[in-house]
Amino acid sequence: MLIGVMSDTHDNLPLTAKALDIFSERGVGMLIHSGDFVAPFTLKLILASGLPLQGVYGNNDGEKEGLAGLADTLCGGSKRIEVHGRVIVIAHDPQKLYAELSENDDIGICGHTHDPQLDPGPPFVLNPGEVGGWLTGRCTAAVLDTEQISAELIELGCQRQPAR
Repeated sequence: MLIGVMSDTHDNLPLTAKALDIFSERGVGMLIHSGDFVAPFTLKLILASGLPLQGVYGNNDGEKEGLAGLADTLCGGSKRIEVHGRVIVIAHDPQKLYAELSENDDIGICGHTHDPQLDPGPPFVLNPGEVGGWLTGRCTAAVLDTEQISAELIELGCQRQPAR
């Protein structure tokens, strides 16, 4: 199964929409967001895609009540799900993710650093980077292949000067 993975959208609606369009073109079957939607209107755009969503809150998700009212598949901390026989652990912070991962897990997904990461593991760890582009100036998302346990980073083409 192909899964669209994004993190740290930080209310950047145009690039969130672009990532969703790419996911649609690639035929992804679900979406994982590893935190920092920021506001409910970003989540509304994501939900409008019709893709089943799993995810966690990030440290900048201040409107958790509004987000929770839109999607009951989001939670704080970390979560462990099974998708097509693969155990996936999701956390916003990489330190939290690595603390939660075990040898029985196939895939770990995180965000928070805004820097893309592909670690072959095992377990395979994916940080899709930031959709928003506010911190690094590099806007990325990823398509995860659960059958091959691999991912492709997707450049969304933002043209910002990094804040760092």
